[in-house]
Amino acid sequence: MQDFDLTIRNGTVVTATDTFAADIGVKGGQVAALARGLAAGKRDIDAAGKLVLPGGVDSHCHIEQLSSNGVMTADDFYSGTVSAAFGGTTTIIPFAAQHRGMKIRDVVADYAKRAREKAVIDYSFHLIVADPTEEALTQDLPAFIGKGITSFKVYMTYDRLKLDDYQILDVLLTAEKHGALVMVHAENHDMIRWLAKRLLDRGHTEPKFHAVSHAPLAESEATHRVIQLSRLLDVPVLIVHVSGIEAVRTIRAAQTLGARVYAETCPQYLFLKASDISRPGMEGAKFCCSPPPRDEASQNAVWAGLADGTFQVFSSDHAPYRFDESGKLPKGDKTTFKDMANGVPGLELRMPLLFSEGVGKGRIKLNDFVALTATNHARMYGLHPRKGTIAVESDADLAIWDPEKEVKIAAAMLHDNVGYTPYEGRTIKGWPEIVVNRGRVVIEGGKLQVDRGSGEFVPRGAPEPLKQERKPTTEMRLFKALIA
Repeated sequence: MQDFDLTIRNGTVVTATDTFAADIGVKGGQVAALARGLAAGKRDIDAAGKLVLPGGVDSHCHIEQLSSNGVMTADDFYSGTVSAAFGGTTTIIPFAAQHRGMKIRDVVADYAKRAREKAVIDYSFHLIVADPTEEALTQDLPAFIGKGITSFKVYMTYDRLKLDDYQILDVLLTAEKHGALVMVHAENHDMIRWLAKRLLDRGHTEPKFHAVSHAPLAESEATHRVIQLSRLLDVPVLIVHVSGIEAVRTIRAAQTLGARVYAETCPQYLFLKASDISRPGMEGAKFCCSPPPRDEASQNAVWAGLADGTFQVFSSDHAPYRFDESGKLPKGDKTTFKDMANGVPGLELRMPLLFSEGVGKGRIKLNDFVALTATNHARMYGLHPRKGTIAVESDADLAIWDPEKEVKIAAAMLHDNVGYTPYEGRTIKGWPEIVVNRGRVVIEGGKLQVDRGSGEFVPRGAPEPLKQERKPTTEMRLFKALIA
């Protein structure tokens, strides 16, 4: 009989593929046994009547990151990871953000130090590539892929971050050659810039005009274009924070044709609408992100995409800025839609919102919820099977959910450092009451149980899209031989 450090008994275990009654025995930070009738461990938790799910993996959140406009996010690695843990997430993958002129090695060293000192749950990093120099492409990126940072993000918009198509092709080829996945923020920069200038010239400065300038066509055009860039090289891409009905249809059509395109969406595109940005005064700024929330038809298309497999991952895109001059309103009441810090918070509420309105309302199955919030993230980004599932030898990252618990959302109950939530006043059903990371009880009784800096960096392997067996055509083999 094993001597377990922790047992979780009498619960219903749910993975991306199975739902079954079992006890979980934990030893040395890993799941050591998964069976009925396990003996109590040194610490024993009775989960009768509860669901035991894998701890969530949030693969898109902005923590302690300087924006391209020079604004630091409200959450550092302490407040951000505490907030994530209270929402059932046990691993985050935020962004070590390169800006033009920065050395990638310096960016990563600084970011790793910040995380090491503060994080309370496990973490890895993506790299934001804004300056794909020859040195970056041939030395820095391959070196960090070898150290377990196996994903990059590139932007098609924002003056100080955007890459042109030529540069994106360079990054795609480097990623494939060395075993990394490229994430893309797909919006047409010149469409947005052109619309914004004309709106501002005519005195249209209110937050609602952010949504007007970020037209749905800017998203769908860029989505189509990056899919074609990906197809040119037959290299996979993951398009992040998809919001609009046309973009959803474009991705689905490409997937049907066999293109190696994957997609992510976020809470704001299910639960917020463009009408929220039209609230009086500066209130609309609380709902401004890029792409912005759309109309009901787009919401329905995103829900359908979650159900039919168009979307592989559901992330928060947590971009936390306070509703004051340090963040959303740098010029106070004179702030225009172009001045605002761009983004909305959602790290703590990502999983509860989807559980309540997805599983609870019958829009998605419980196993799909696990896939969308944990397992697929681990697969897409090279963490599986260590993370994202409940299996013998996987990390004991677990969340015990009370599916009947009702919670009325209020900023005061959350643990981030933002000070507001765009989901204020909603009542949701289902909440994680106990959260375990590597066998450590992190959240219990509504309190944090671990120390600052006790989270660990998790190096990642090759993302699953790069492992998939794929027989290249003769034409593609010849093409790649020519450009190698």
